Amino acid sequence: MSVVLAGTPARYRTIWRWHFYAALFVMPMVVLLSITGAIYLFKPQVEAWEERSYAAFPMYGAVSPDDQVEAALEQFPGARFHTYRLPREEGDAALVHIGLPNGEMRDVFVSPQGDVLGALDPQWRIMQVVHDIHGQLLLGPRGSWLVELAASWAIVMILSGLYLWWPRGRGLAGVLWPRLHLGSRAAWRDVHAVTGFWVSGLAFVLLVTGLPWADVWGSAFKAVRAEMGWQKGVQDWTIGGRAPAPDPAADEHAEHNHGAMMAAGGAMDHSAMGHTVTGHTGHGPAGVFLTEIVAKARGEHLPFPVIVSPPGAPAKLGQKAKAAWTVRSDTQNRPLRVSITFDAKTGREITREGFAEKHPIDRVIGYGVAWHEGQLFGWINQAIGVLTALMLVAMSITGFVMWRRRKPAGMVGAPPQMRAGTAGKGVWVALCVLAALLPLLALSLAGIFVIERAILKRIPKLSAWLGL
Repeated sequence: MSVVLAGTPARYRTIWRWHFYAALFVMPMVVLLSITGAIYLFKPQVEAWEERSYAAFPMYGAVSPDDQVEAALEQFPGARFHTYRLPREEGDAALVHIGLPNGEMRDVFVSPQGDVLGALDPQWRIMQVVHDIHGQLLLGPRGSWLVELAASWAIVMILSGLYLWWPRGRGLAGVLWPRLHLGSRAAWRDVHAVTGFWVSGLAFVLLVTGLPWADVWGSAFKAVRAEMGWQKGVQDWTIGGRAPAPDPAADEHAEHNHGAMMAAGGAMDHSAMGHTVTGHTGHGPAGVFLTEIVAKARGEHLPFPVIVSPPGAPAKLGQKAKAAWTVRSDTQNRPLRVSITFDAKTGREITREGFAEKHPIDRVIGYGVAWHEGQLFGWINQAIGVLTALMLVAMSITGFVMWRRRKPAGMVGAPPQMRAGTAGKGVWVALCVLAALLPLLALSLAGIFVIERAILKRIPKLSAWLGL
């Protein structure tokens, strides 16, 4: 049975109902995304630990980068050279990224002396797995849709939660800090509401900065940018885990799609560089050697990781293959990223693109992505990210406890449904605005409307359990 309230009480009850159902769907995802997101904040540290066995070698007897690549290719017959990552510190192993004949990729670590120390499958490195869980639930594009849908409803949950939290004449107790002396029920409610208030701004920023990566929202945003002419250069973030450009040869090593690289055939085997393995650093029939480009890259002092791509390999995410050497910094602090191309025959610098050359929209998103990944302000950014994740998990736990304590037997425990129109136009206008800005929210709302009226209300027991 519907309970009819008027004015503000009806609006409050309607928003409470939306908040309840949004939280019921979102909270499990919030816990998962908070944990994986908090781990991913420490990607540089985790990867340094993962590569700890490949660091701090003596430099005596060091060979050229060309010889290091050749050593990696000899270890994997038939492999093709894709990229060379400069060592983080002098004495560390170089990372040679190669493609195997079966289409798989390997990160091969080669010592300064040219010894192959080991190889890792980049698809199963620790941070890669965390990244895939966080962005796609290990389900590919369909997982990206679920994450985007959860993010859309999380925005509804945050905004509706702020409305429910609004003081309405109360003092600061129970608003800015919990009242723990009023009994368990009030304490749980206050901890949930107060935590939700303090985390809402940080969580909202994380959700918004994650939308450009989402499949549906990111694709729509890309189309709008193209239509409005808000594009300059190459977009350097993925959409739904895929390169935004139509070129299937996009080099997504930094963004974790290695199959596209192999399918493109854009990378080179070592012989294509036009020399034999002699350690010679001059010009061969194909022009400049890797060793010369690595020397130029070292002179730039770019933020780690610094990646060198040979002629024929895609220069960066979404970009077509170039007949030039490319040196780029793939640091997660995106405002510090730089990409430089060098002529394949002469070694002359052709282009240089830094953060300042990007479109203002790309710069705004770049700052947001760097913040989202915890790298914009170093350890301070990471600490804020961890605190945000902990508060989101705490809010999820307190919300679950409140629900279980209040839930009546045989029902899901949703607030009673309001009669149409009693909540006021403002609620529906706000919902329509959110639906217009969040495509998957709009689709899910339409689906809920159809399913509720066509199916759920025709099954009395299920309808009663859901509070319809």
